[in-house]
Amino acid sequence: MRVFEPGTGTLCDVLRWRAVNQPDDRACVFVRNGAELAAWTYGELDRRARAVAVRLQNNGATGQRVMLLCPPGLDYAAAFFGCLYAGAVAVPLFPPRASRRDARFESVLADATPVVALTTRAVVESDVPQFYPALHWVATDDLQEAEGDGWQPAAVGSDDLAFLQYTSGSTSRPKGVMVTHGNLIHNEWQIQTHFGLDEKSLICSWVPLFHDLGLIAMLLQAIYLGSCCVLMSPLEFLQHPLNWLAAISRYRAVFSAAPNFAYDLCVRRATPEAVAGLDLSCLSRAANAAEPVREETLERFSETFALAGFRPEAFLPCYGMAEATVFAAGSLPGRLPQSWKVDRTALERQELRTVSADDPGARGLIACGTPPAGIRLAVVDPETLEPCPDDRSGELWIAGPNIAQGYWNRRDATEQVFHARTAAGDGPFLRTGDLAAIRDGQLYIVGRAKDVIILRGQNHYPEDIEWTLQNCHPAIRPSGTAAFSDDSDGEERLIVAVETERLDTATADAVISSIRRALFEHHALSAHGILLLGPRAIPKTSSGKVQRQEASRLFREDGLTIIYGVLGEEHLTPTR
Repeated sequence: MRVFEPGTGTLCDVLRWRAVNQPDDRACVFVRNGAELAAWTYGELDRRARAVAVRLQNNGATGQRVMLLCPPGLDYAAAFFGCLYAGAVAVPLFPPRASRRDARFESVLADATPVVALTTRAVVESDVPQFYPALHWVATDDLQEAEGDGWQPAAVGSDDLAFLQYTSGSTSRPKGVMVTHGNLIHNEWQIQTHFGLDEKSLICSWVPLFHDLGLIAMLLQAIYLGSCCVLMSPLEFLQHPLNWLAAISRYRAVFSAAPNFAYDLCVRRATPEAVAGLDLSCLSRAANAAEPVREETLERFSETFALAGFRPEAFLPCYGMAEATVFAAGSLPGRLPQSWKVDRTALERQELRTVSADDPGARGLIACGTPPAGIRLAVVDPETLEPCPDDRSGELWIAGPNIAQGYWNRRDATEQVFHARTAAGDGPFLRTGDLAAIRDGQLYIVGRAKDVIILRGQNHYPEDIEWTLQNCHPAIRPSGTAAFSDDSDGEERLIVAVETERLDTATADAVISSIRRALFEHHALSAHGILLLGPRAIPKTSSGKVQRQEASRLFREDGLTIIYGVLGEEHLTPTR
């Protein structure tokens, strides 16, 4: 296996080397409903990328930003590497919807000021381009491989900008994270060495390629390894989640990654017949990342798919974020995930007090493992900037060569987030905004600092409340819950929103009663507002994270489509 260690080249060099030395090996495959729609070798991917690069260079895009707006499929891979080959800066996004303007897309467009949009013929022929006439639209699937014959390699090095990863906006408006070629190579090497992957480690993923987990940890990791990545549409996964496991089984994937909700969804859709048709013994590394990892999810998935050969020690709880390129900590393969039971009430005061598993006040925390080589973690009091003692949680800070260069066109935010130093001057660190603890070298994520709900002087983590809600009544949709606070009356009050299917009045009342009982029994809380919404009404990021601050804003501005609910003593209807 040829390993490209940090300092030995860029991803351009990786793909070019593989195109020369293993041109006929499969690089990426796209499947739909079990059928193989497309498969490219390293030679084909290289030729398609060079054709894209020539078109970009002819349009003056070298050194400029280029939007990647390809639907799910292999064209995304050609577009991304075409940008790198041309010396352009890729901006991965999902194509905006036809027939209407997209506010988030327009925000990114104004910030990144791209000159070209790479997409497919279907998008070019839709209504989308007419809304954004300033962009030069290029359909990559119309390009001929022969166009790449005139490619001139761009002079790019480790310090040059490779792409802008726009943050999902779960707690703020999107910001463009500046990722260099060096950041990418460092993080790919860290993923490979930490998880013990090699050229035989086939990867399978449904996570969107405009999301850092899908692009960097899945597709680019496979290219870095000289392996193969089997891709499928995110929409297909949401509609038929077991198709993901079927693809893993069929192609004998060794490594995959997904948010916690994905594993939950597979459990909910599993049937004895479907499990019997799977062989997951090949999946030795199942990363759980991009949202809080739940012990109950790990246990239920392991139990449900044990007969299919899945082993609990295959689970790899991980932690990462766009500002760290993607990967910052993870469990080591072949070891059972570690759990830590702490006192829930003490934790609300940021105190870490170990309790027994059967303690009624226990909260289970799952370890997200250890940092890979080159990364340093610190838990810091965000107010005093002093390192936290072992018995207190604090804000997680990260340092390492994988840390991105800052936010595009955001000097003040870059200084605040990427150049933090402790009170003693140690640094610089990346401030994650996540609350964490480190115990026996293992990282435990406690919650999101900006989303913490403070009621009567006590901290409550919305992730815990949302988990309670989604399990309290069968009419509540999986992963369809949001908890946030509202202080419009001068007092912070708890608002909970849940997605439901069609409800009659009796069922709606039963859901609200179940929510009230669950909040009191599990959290000693009462909600000022309980909102029952329709399917897909809660705003989420591309990776499925709940946008709590956006939900709060929509609530204040009457922007949530409420089917039924209560607010104080007021009963809410769709005509609220």
